[in-house]
Amino acid sequence: MARIAVDAMGGDFAPRAPIAGALQALGALPPQHDIELVGQTAVIESELDALLAGELAELAYVRDRITIVEAPDVIEMTDKPSAALRRKPNSSMVVGVKRVADGAAQGFVSAGSTGAQMAVSFMLLKLHAGLTRPAIGTIFPTAAQPILVLDVGANVDCAPEELVQFARIGTVYAKALLGRDNPAVGLLSVGEEAEKGNTAVKEAHQLLLTAGLNFLGNVEGRDLPRGACDRGAIDVVVCDGFTGNVLLKFYESIGPMLIGMVSKVGNLDPRQVLGALKQFDVEEYGGSPLLGVRGVSIISHGKSSPKAIKNAIAVAIRAWESGMTDEIGRRLAESLPDASSVPDATNKNGPTT
Repeated sequence: MARIAVDAMGGDFAPRAPIAGALQALGALPPQHDIELVGQTAVIESELDALLAGELAELAYVRDRITIVEAPDVIEMTDKPSAALRRKPNSSMVVGVKRVADGAAQGFVSAGSTGAQMAVSFMLLKLHAGLTRPAIGTIFPTAAQPILVLDVGANVDCAPEELVQFARIGTVYAKALLGRDNPAVGLLSVGEEAEKGNTAVKEAHQLLLTAGLNFLGNVEGRDLPRGACDRGAIDVVVCDGFTGNVLLKFYESIGPMLIGMVSKVGNLDPRQVLGALKQFDVEEYGGSPLLGVRGVSIISHGKSSPKAIKNAIAVAIRAWESGMTDEIGRRLAESLPDASSVPDATNKNGPTT
């Protein structure tokens, strides 16, 4: 059984979107799974009552699988992420992550401030030994099979060694959640040659050659849409968070553009086209895990709809059921024999936000 804590106060469309998404998730999940809605009790109860008396009345039967966890404060998008834990310890985000840290919940989902979620998860869940920073991993659709891209926003600047760390944790994710037996890793650069790229990328390339991973070498932006380069299929793409976030925002715009163009040219209903190109619908993927922390923390887009929250909850459950976080720790320990002697990264300045 998995119990997932959901930030009922996080996101542009809270509390309705996360609460409706939680109800829809429970309607689709096996009955052994439960959800905790974390936030202001009176607000949550009012929204639950309204939804179950109206548009989601058919889901009234899942109400007894929802528990409300009181959290009177809300972290706003304007709040400084690094101060979230100190200034608002009773916020829905802090309380929700703490539920995972304490073992009361198996995962946490939020569409609130990404920076605050990274900072709170970093401090409360802590990093696996051998890591210096977490990374946000996002699934990108391709013409072949989906690929994992990381980092897409947690770290603007990365050292070469950190790019190698991302490759290791991305490999574990691809095995555990994507079912890839021997994930192929590509390093995003401006050319496939080893000497192409900035200093960090060129040094990371050399380190990855001896990292014991299935390293394809450098890959270019044009390789991602087809999910392959000249050396074979790609499963994991590694880059710094600045590059990854720019790439993510661009990729998110491709689906709506294609749907609009095809609908116009073919005189079709956009909803029909969306059904045929649903792999480009970002809501299908729900949320992105913060990889490297010792627990399941799923980051959803601030504009997440109920459908996106529903799918983010499913991602959290799959991450927990697969044992992904424990596997990351085990693989790191195997690849870095002295990982246990690495100082606790949580005493540093935390992830870049």
